[in-house]
Amino acid sequence: MAISLTPPGETPPAEGCIGEAHEERADGGIWEHPALWATVVLLGSAVVAGYFIARVFGFT
Repeated sequence: MAISLTPPGETPPAEGCIGEAHEERADGGIWEHPALWATVVLLGSAVVAGYFIARVFGFT
């Protein structure tokens, strides 16, 4: 096992980060709100299911 020359708790010089912090991108608006899309999908599936239930009981 090699002897480490770097004291514990410090980052060795070869492993330091040379990148810059990323800039936060702008909000994608409505396209990045999964709760809205989940609501749309659930309401749509409820309407379709309601249609078939109505057909089973003879309402249409």
